[in-house]
Amino acid sequence: MDIEKIREDFPILQRNVNGKPFIYFDSACTSLKPKRVIDAIVSYYTEYTGCAGRSVHKFATKTEEGFEGAREKIAKFINAKKPEEIVWTRNTTEAINLVAHSFRFNKGDRILTTNLEHTSGLMPWQLKARNGEIDLDFVLCDKEGMFDIEEFKKKIDKKTRMVSIIHASNVTGTRAPLEEITKIAHDNSSLVLVDGAQSVPHYSIDVRKMDIDFLAFSGHKMCGPTGIGCLYGKYDLLKDFEPFIAGGETVKDIDLKNCVLEDIPHRLEGGIQHYAGAIGLGAAVDYLSSIGMKNIESHEKEMTKQLIEGLLTIPGLDLIGPKDYNKKGDLASFNIKGMEPHDIAIMLDEQNIFVRSGMHCAYPIHKFLHDMKGSARASLYLYNTKEEVRTFIEKLTNIAKTLG
Repeated sequence: MDIEKIREDFPILQRNVNGKPFIYFDSACTSLKPKRVIDAIVSYYTEYTGCAGRSVHKFATKTEEGFEGAREKIAKFINAKKPEEIVWTRNTTEAINLVAHSFRFNKGDRILTTNLEHTSGLMPWQLKARNGEIDLDFVLCDKEGMFDIEEFKKKIDKKTRMVSIIHASNVTGTRAPLEEITKIAHDNSSLVLVDGAQSVPHYSIDVRKMDIDFLAFSGHKMCGPTGIGCLYGKYDLLKDFEPFIAGGETVKDIDLKNCVLEDIPHRLEGGIQHYAGAIGLGAAVDYLSSIGMKNIESHEKEMTKQLIEGLLTIPGLDLIGPKDYNKKGDLASFNIKGMEPHDIAIMLDEQNIFVRSGMHCAYPIHKFLHDMKGSARASLYLYNTKEEVRTFIEKLTNIAKTLG
């Protein structure tokens, strides 16, 4: 990978902030966007704005080609069996909620999830359990914040209708062993819903090899625009879904008493869609594919090694999750003794280093690991460099020595 050439693809990286370069270490929140994606979005708005699947004029036809073409690209990117297994959503949150509300659960069905989940992977099930629609249980991670496969084997049973699990933690950076999890789940006649928000942008995901039933992910974390995401689902499962949001495009016919639902996926895509977003995400997938997900993963692994080893040298720093970089993905969350996470982020911001601070929408895992009230988080992506990691460690060390 030619990192400098890749950085040239991102217009925002060509600018300075307050007259100086900046380091963007917040891609786990949202990624930067390459010019190819920006151009695709601008092209839709300036050259052929239209409504897919409705009007028949030239602009509408070109919109539909771009919209459905992007669906095909996403399907190929994760190796779905066919494009119809891709449902457009606003984000990972909506995709998980779509499953929670459109899948036909029966009273007493058991959902098994973990304490590693993002709020979006936890709340839909909590609310259904609170209303008495399902039973909810948890697999607790180990003391390092790793998914505990032995605990999972003890917890799952034939009453478990679905396992809802985050693939890559946005706090510890650890990854769950999906292929092993799906095999155990399917042996117990349970389905598996995967939150792939932090994994699809960084790793090569093969939904058929992993035998995933449902996969939720967002475009904005993988060089795509905000406001667009996807739900992958096996077609034989999706075809039994009823609309989570009912309305235009979800029906073939309707009268005052009844309606005939559209086929999948359009049945689950109510109303005018985010055409520019989908087309932009298609361009993002083209961009990532041109670089190669294996190349991206390898580059991030090298930087993660450097990041973790550097953080462990800083006085008073507590690294959240495993200390072994081989067990972590592309991010590191941490605290410094005597300092608040937001203060760390503000002081780094003053030096043009941008990180996340707070609970990262993952309250349970922070409370489980040392009862923390948040953390600072540095997250990496394909456009980051080893020199940026070195600068980050140097500046953070100075902060810790001076104020920690």
